[in-house]
Amino acid sequence: MAADTSGEPGRAAVRASVIVPVHDGAATLAAALSALARQEATEAYEVIVVDDGSADASAAIAERGPGPVTVLRQEQAGPAAARNRGAEAARGAVLCFTDSDCFPHSGWLAAGLAALEQADLVQGAVRPDPGAKRTPYDRTLAILRESGLYETANLFVRRELFEALGGFEVWLEPEVGKPLAEDVWFGWCARRAGARIAFCSEALVHHAVFAQRPLDVILDRRRLRYFPAIAAKVPEIRRTLFFARIFLSRRNAAFDVAVLAGAAALAARSPLPLVAASPYAWSLRRTARHWGKRGPGVAAVLAARDAVGLVSLLRGSVRWRSLVL
Repeated sequence: MAADTSGEPGRAAVRASVIVPVHDGAATLAAALSALARQEATEAYEVIVVDDGSADASAAIAERGPGPVTVLRQEQAGPAAARNRGAEAARGAVLCFTDSDCFPHSGWLAAGLAALEQADLVQGAVRPDPGAKRTPYDRTLAILRESGLYETANLFVRRELFEALGGFEVWLEPEVGKPLAEDVWFGWCARRAGARIAFCSEALVHHAVFAQRPLDVILDRRRLRYFPAIAAKVPEIRRTLFFARIFLSRRNAAFDVAVLAGAAALAARSPLPLVAASPYAWSLRRTARHWGKRGPGVAAVLAARDAVGLVSLLRGSVRWRSLVL
């Protein structure tokens, strides 16, 4: 690991600080730290792990991590507070954020720092772990372009910008799951402040792949209820992320049209309106064929997932008076 070894150097002696928040991430943290230790960086950097009230062995794993890793502990306060705590302790002029279930490519840090020479904030690429065994119900993350979400699984920012914006702000407390969208708000605050934003596909992180039960896949879509809140706070995201500025994605649009087509067919007592449902039906069929004998069951789960997603979006649209379908 390319890190400063001259005792306790000042902030200027370390070019970049990699901040990794963790809460009960023992299953993947060791691999994440090993990946960070293999960085092909020519400038000194440090790794700061902030244990956010873990009940597992995350802190102990971090303390045994390869390379000079600093471990901070705090009572559970959420990922935004953990990242802010890491930034306060960081010595680098650049703050690099990734997560305990992310495995940066060996060239990740060098590529991100190079991109930051012409920018103030850089979003890096994220792809699912290529070595993971895939299932129909995986939970993972992919970031292939700048969408306006500014996910902290892979984000580089100049310290002066981070401090000027006041770090990550928790503004949305979900009823389901952990806090979210503090990174979205941070990125858009940066854009509104005139910061130079860039996307760097060479700054690559692989995200862990977690197998889920079919019911988990369905119920996870309840969190879509918060996208109308995000759209209300950051209207610009309709242009960068949404399809036709109303639909969360093309798939959501296809499902919504299929639902309307089914309702029209029932009302008209005619199958003709169902023609409009063919794009969504075709996508389900294509997925089913990929999984062979398991295909029909997978298609049923995905259709149920999309139905829960639509109900959740409608609920959020009413709650925040911001239509997202």
